[in-house]
Amino acid sequence: MLHNELAPGQKIAYRDLAERLGMSQTPIIQALKWLEFQQLVRHEPNRGYFTAPIDPKEVEEIYEVRETLELSLLPGIVRTIDRTGVRTLRSALEAHLKASREIYLAERLHRDMEFHLTLAQLSGNQVHCKILRDLFDLLYLKYSGNVLFSTSMDSADADHQALFDSIAGGDLKTARRTLSGHIRRVREHVLRGLRELTDAKTQAGI
Repeated sequence: MLHNELAPGQKIAYRDLAERLGMSQTPIIQALKWLEFQQLVRHEPNRGYFTAPIDPKEVEEIYEVRETLELSLLPGIVRTIDRTGVRTLRSALEAHLKASREIYLAERLHRDMEFHLTLAQLSGNQVHCKILRDLFDLLYLKYSGNVLFSTSMDSADADHQALFDSIAGGDLKTARRTLSGHIRRVREHVLRGLRELTDAKTQAGI
């Protein structure tokens, strides 16, 4: 799912998957049941498991929750961050920038997530961090990486750099504005990409 080998709404051939992975069907079915619990796949009686369909409203809500959650952590982060925290965040930023330059989609998705999670972890609020990770899992496992990264790489890189600079410099006001603008821009790009994908499928009669 992370590598987008399955299209939204596609039936999951778990027997073929078990053969491909060289294991019995039991752990595959157990994994699918867990994914169903996470709302990443759906089960239809007598038909099997299917990947979840595209839901723009869900995506919009996820980004709204992300913005609220991440912004709520900033005051504590800016107030308490020390040199070790700055170095940790700088390492996450550099890893993201390196992945962006290499244009390796799966790595970019992972490093983008790790930058935001690293920032959140600096707050020390483990419950918020778990919620944020769950939101990323829902986004990255359910929706196409090409759609999620439809935002310009230069724009995303600049946003992350500006966010790092403002936090390292203790500028909460700029950090808030930068983070909020970044998440909102990404959300609009993703929603536009989903609309274009839906329109293309409609025109193709899919």
